Amino acid sequence: MRQAVVLGASIAGLLSARVLSEAYDRVLIVERDEIAGVAPRRGVPQARHLHGLMERGRQIIEELYPGLTADLAGQGAPTTEVLQESRWYLSGLRVRPTSTGLTTLLAGRPLLESAIRERTLASPGVELRTRRAAAGLIGGERITGVRLSDGTELGAELVVDATGRGSRAPEWLAGLGHARPQEERIDVDLGYSSRTYRRKPEHLDGDLAVVVSTTPGFRGGGAITLEGDRWHVTLAGMLGDHPPSDPAAFEAFAATLPVPDVYDIVREAEPLDDPVPHRFRGSLRRRYDKISRPPRGFLVIGDAVSSFNPLYAQGMTVAAQQALALRECLPHPDPVRFYRATAAVIDVAWQMSTGSDLRYPGVAGPRTPRSRIVGAYAARARVAAHRDPVVARTLMRTTNLTIPPASLLTPDIVWRVLARGGQ
Repeated sequence: MRQAVVLGASIAGLLSARVLSEAYDRVLIVERDEIAGVAPRRGVPQARHLHGLMERGRQIIEELYPGLTADLAGQGAPTTEVLQESRWYLSGLRVRPTSTGLTTLLAGRPLLESAIRERTLASPGVELRTRRAAAGLIGGERITGVRLSDGTELGAELVVDATGRGSRAPEWLAGLGHARPQEERIDVDLGYSSRTYRRKPEHLDGDLAVVVSTTPGFRGGGAITLEGDRWHVTLAGMLGDHPPSDPAAFEAFAATLPVPDVYDIVREAEPLDDPVPHRFRGSLRRRYDKISRPPRGFLVIGDAVSSFNPLYAQGMTVAAQQALALRECLPHPDPVRFYRATAAVIDVAWQMSTGSDLRYPGVAGPRTPRSRIVGAYAARARVAAHRDPVVARTLMRTTNLTIPPASLLTPDIVWRVLARGGQ
């Protein structure tokens, strides 16, 4: 009997288990948290804050779990088009409302994760074991299983690490004589604070969401409609300019955003809880793709490989793209092939998010003449998107990872950006 073990019941872990169920007789998901219904898990501190599922991620999840979007809508999670009934502000300017063909699923992270978990566990041979933590790998040149913290050993033809940013895989591999992955970091010292409110139809003139981009010098945040007629409001600031968790100070911080949309909700709506803070030091990428001889029988996926600045909402979508890459490597996944495929996916999102962050002098990191030119062009594109619906549509499609970033460099788009992207 072919058995695979997935470490972590994260979105990345659940998607991996769903894919592996197509090739393995048994798939065990090992999760250290207790899981009880639709509720934030301790291992996902960001579950209490805004989460964005990009359109490409929604498409992949819909492919793996047909009808999931409709099911969530039936549970009260609204859907809308990205720039219709939804407001986007970049550098204080509203992206021009226009049809994009992109669907926004406004489901909170606990509801989305619960729905995916339920569907995954309905897949043949998939089993979830909670309150168990991995303590190490078993094997040598080839990984043959995993050892749990209670001393239990689980044999497996494949072990997939989806334990997130705090993954201990580098230490485990080094302990078995394998190379540790190189790491790349871009620190942004991001802080955010979130609170939920009672939503009324007249709030935001009936629109369902607003996102105000956060950059150094521009405090930001967002508010999205959640199931249960709630607003989920998150305020954010970079480079140490963090929003407070005191209710009065939270409202005062909201008043300093470059546009009043979020503040109007905070000021008018009934709060349902107290603000909850969170801090994110910076983006982290572990370069497993640069290890010349990674051990067979072991793969790393999701935030355990690449943890992005959450302001760009790329994490769940990139995890879904990696799950597709895993599927294409079945039935006998070769780690070199897998890491090469996932590196191509990660490269796109990493360059978009870190390239944007590195436009600001306060963010430390490598800069090249090319990156400076791209940064200047991206700034003009944001201004042009405020004025030009074609640029707005193209920009949002690239942001949602449904088309490549090079789509912003076609002759027509370049002309529009240069003509309409001046201040």
